[in-house]
Amino acid sequence: MLIGIISVIIFLSILILVHELGHFLAAKKFGLLVEEFGFGLPPRIWSKKIGDTIYSINALPIGGFVKIFGEDGIDSENSDSSVDSGRGKRNFKFLPMWQRGLILSAGVLMNFVLGWFIISIVFFVGLPQAIFITEVVPDSPAAEIGLIVGDKITNFLKLDEFIEYVNDNKGKEIGLEIERLGKVFSVQAVPRINPPKGQGALGVALVEGGSPKMGLFSSFYEGFKSSIGIIESIAVAIFGLIKSAVVGEATMESVAGPVGIVKITAQAGSLGFIYLLQLLALISLNLAVINIIPFPALDGGRLLFLAIEKIKGSPLNPKFERFANAGGMALLLLLMLLITIKDISRFF
Repeated sequence: MLIGIISVIIFLSILILVHELGHFLAAKKFGLLVEEFGFGLPPRIWSKKIGDTIYSINALPIGGFVKIFGEDGIDSENSDSSVDSGRGKRNFKFLPMWQRGLILSAGVLMNFVLGWFIISIVFFVGLPQAIFITEVVPDSPAAEIGLIVGDKITNFLKLDEFIEYVNDNKGKEIGLEIERLGKVFSVQAVPRINPPKGQGALGVALVEGGSPKMGLFSSFYEGFKSSIGIIESIAVAIFGLIKSAVVGEATMESVAGPVGIVKITAQAGSLGFIYLLQLLALISLNLAVINIIPFPALDGGRLLFLAIEKIKGSPLNPKFERFANAGGMALLLLLMLLITIKDISRFF
């Protein structure tokens, strides 16, 4: 579990920093005043001003932040003093709308690019073929011999060959070679002759992993296609969850919070570093989709406010935007708390 906690902290720091770096680079590109780019969250423990920007290291080593002049709308409420101070043209609120939209979208784009890059590297390096256990049914033959989620079956490479072997030996003792946390050991099990419907003879759910090495160009091409496919799958899943919530049929069984992510990360870490990279890519792509949802406090919510401003022909009240974003953040934190409680009850 410790490796899961450490990995999650590192993952979140990388993903948030990359996201904020997107906003930072886009703001710099359009000549805005970036007041601070911070690693970690306050309180500040070190800082250095380079040009007009303060670069800081903060006490809480999770993620980071970027502070763009005028982004929160406070300075634009007194535009005359902003102009008088010589910074009016570098105020976020005074940019053309399309440039503000690009800055707001840049973090999501960076999360997508990171996910695409990592998946491409995985394709380039290649993964050894293997069969992994993704679920163990209680009171099944697999549960009785102590198999757990994340175990790798090493004496078979093809899933269909393993399933055929198990089905051909129902009621007979079979031998399995299992790899767990880098250690390989042997177990014996007796597949059930008449298992309950949907459980299978051993009582496990399995997935076949691995991919052959690819050339550099092919890796990035296939990585891009895979990233787009993952984005589409995530979007469909989130839309389905929202739709179910609207009609009162939502379930949180398939949603993981911090505790669930730690558990999943620990399992991925036990399989090897390359599988941790795969998980990092998946989380990055998930963040890209989640952040573009048009909900206050998310980048998609701020893009929504920008679209409303375009339609009504004048800026929204900055106080309203701050209130909406604060309310959205409170709801997101509440949802995270509920998911965390669900994770604890599920995994412990």
